[in-house]
Amino acid sequence: MTRYIALLRGINVGGINITMAALAETVRALGHTDVKTVLASGNVVFTSDQTDAAALKSGLEHALTEAFGYEAWVVLLDRTDLAVAVDDYPFDERDGWHSYVMFGSDPDRLDELMRAAPDLDPADEQVRRGAGVLYWQVRREVGIKSPFSSLAAKARFKSSTTNRNLRTLRKILDLPA
Repeated sequence: MTRYIALLRGINVGGINITMAALAETVRALGHTDVKTVLASGNVVFTSDQTDAAALKSGLEHALTEAFGYEAWVVLLDRTDLAVAVDDYPFDERDGWHSYVMFGSDPDRLDELMRAAPDLDPADEQVRRGAGVLYWQVRREVGIKSPFSSLAAKARFKSSTTNRNLRTLRKILDLPA
């Protein structure tokens, strides 16, 4: 049995509204156990005996699309990978800044995003590549209007990337294993 984390992109924003109770029930209906949601931003933690991660991801996306009528995109990882991503966060956490980890199911898309990073103003934001992730820190005043945020929001990245605040990821890791 493996403890997985499914990070859904684009729910409870832009008109796609899903209650966490309905989300959890959809995951349970697939036969997964110990299902928990964290916050209302599409974070689902569950246990599964399924070992084929690609099939598991595909099954989740199909079930969510069918249940909620939208094109579901999931980044799936196990608890160990999430813990490593959080532990390896390379920037000092600073007042007035947001600290994010961007997860991706397509390394080429993360590389494409990373190639844009040298052009960023380090007084406003910084990006660094990690193992299967990008680490991003942005001044709160700049936030979603930053050049990197605007780039990451483009349609070509929606199906394979999602980001989470470091505080949210710690809440996920604080759940019983």
